[in-house]
Amino acid sequence: MTAVRKHTHSGNAANDMSLDYDAVLAAGLTDAPCHYGDRAAMLYALAAGFAGNGEDGAELDYAFEGRALKTVPTLAAVLLDNRFLDDCGWDAGKVATVDQRLELYRPLPPAAELHADRRVVAALDHGKGKGASVLVESEVRMAKDGTVLFTLSNTLLARGVGGFGGPQGELPLPHQLPEREPDLQCDLPSHATQSLLYRLLGDRNPVYADDALARRHGYDRAPLHEQCTAGMACRAILKTICEYDFTLIAGFDLRFTAPMYPGEILTTEMWQVRNIVSFRGVVRARNAVVIDNGRCALAG
Repeated sequence: MTAVRKHTHSGNAANDMSLDYDAVLAAGLTDAPCHYGDRAAMLYALAAGFAGNGEDGAELDYAFEGRALKTVPTLAAVLLDNRFLDDCGWDAGKVATVDQRLELYRPLPPAAELHADRRVVAALDHGKGKGASVLVESEVRMAKDGTVLFTLSNTLLARGVGGFGGPQGELPLPHQLPEREPDLQCDLPSHATQSLLYRLLGDRNPVYADDALARRHGYDRAPLHEQCTAGMACRAILKTICEYDFTLIAGFDLRFTAPMYPGEILTTEMWQVRNIVSFRGVVRARNAVVIDNGRCALAG
């Protein structure tokens, strides 16, 4: 899998600890090449826990090409990295995705050559010594004919780079969950090597593998990557509502609210109103909500 190429320009050094507002607003990519193969599709499925129990044959179709390989819809969010923002005055190791909104116009093929357009739509200043929120929008098209495959909107939180004189503004309002008990829930255990599998997709941030380093960054130990946790929540909806038909998922929005750790059980709580599934992910052993304000749109 090849992510979009890095786009460079002048800006503050990362150790200035202040976002270069002009640079971040000017950052962008047009027709950036991106591709993935069936190996990446299968590896992401395995990292999200598919086919891990050896009992559910339907999950094998996401990790084995023997019949018709299926793709996990949240793979789309893994295909794009944020390296085109590396020269904007922040420490990339202190940047996390806190919110994402994914719209799929057609199911992800098992392999594809793609082009991506990416732009920054806002950079919000949370104050000196605090953080900054950067909102990025991306459109991804099939390289062969320009057909739009999906759009992705991310809110990135960069710690410690506030005070650059940018607008304070307001973040997009999250999807509101129904105020009633969940209609359905699904418990999925994670395993010790999921975070290590996920790293093989290209994000080699050592905080997801090194317990000592993770503790220095404020974690209890090395956590699961956020997109790995998102894949588990998607797997829960595929299993519980979609009968493993990945073509039914046309949108997948969520907020990452707390880390999840390998070996924990993710309980995905779901509320269904017609073609909208609201959801959140909970680790009951710690009474922690790790995914919140989820909204999954079902096709048709």
